[in-house]
Amino acid sequence: MSGVHATARIRACADGRGGTALPVLDGDGPLAVRRTRAAGDEARVMLVGAMSGPLGGDRFRVEAEVGGGARLHVGSAAATIALPGQLKDEAHYAVRLTVADGGELRWLPEPLISARGSELYVTTHADLAPGARLVLREEQVLGRAGEEPGRLTSRLVLRVGGKTVLDQELACGPGAPGGWDGPAVLGGHRAVGQLVVVRPEFAERPVAARIVGEHAALVPLAGPAALVTAVAPDGLRLRRVLDEALADLG
Repeated sequence: MSGVHATARIRACADGRGGTALPVLDGDGPLAVRRTRAAGDEARVMLVGAMSGPLGGDRFRVEAEVGGGARLHVGSAAATIALPGQLKDEAHYAVRLTVADGGELRWLPEPLISARGSELYVTTHADLAPGARLVLREEQVLGRAGEEPGRLTSRLVLRVGGKTVLDQELACGPGAPGGWDGPAVLGGHRAVGQLVVVRPEFAERPVAARIVGEHAALVPLAGPAALVTAVAPDGLRLRRVLDEALADLG
């Protein structure tokens, strides 16, 4: 007996008329992809969960590729909830993002919620050309209201021009290395998020490191990129902090 395996694929390219075309827009099983109304030259796509999950043993994968001159915005219709399943294996959710020179991707899904008894390993790999642009937001909420979290491990890798500028991993919940809920990591908070912004102009004018809000920090990365890391008591306040940080970056 095995879990559900599902893949969604999105490919965006310049349409030659100042807009963005979507020659590939495909999803199967619980991963449905829907095109929504464009905003100017930016194509917009929504990820729609057609089933509960991911559950134990499931393997989900989302691939998004943006060509030169194309602009793509990807969101999700609702939060993703990691749930326990009949299988005792951990679930996996992999995201692979590729952006070419002159392309721009805004990856802004709704939060991932780690429900009690679940075990999920999330990986996000973003591979950008030197002249690409990216706004990437990740939000994780540990447990639903009044609930202890499941086990959640999240890894985020960013490469620009073939060089790794960010590779970080965080494990939370039962069985995670000790100290994950202590003052050096979450400090008792139940929502954690990252915002990555990549712009070619950051190579010449890096952002200045600073505190953003009460429990968030903005730091430059070793490349044309900036990282905001934040914790908050809940998902609503986490979103507010990340939105403020993005506005602060212009």
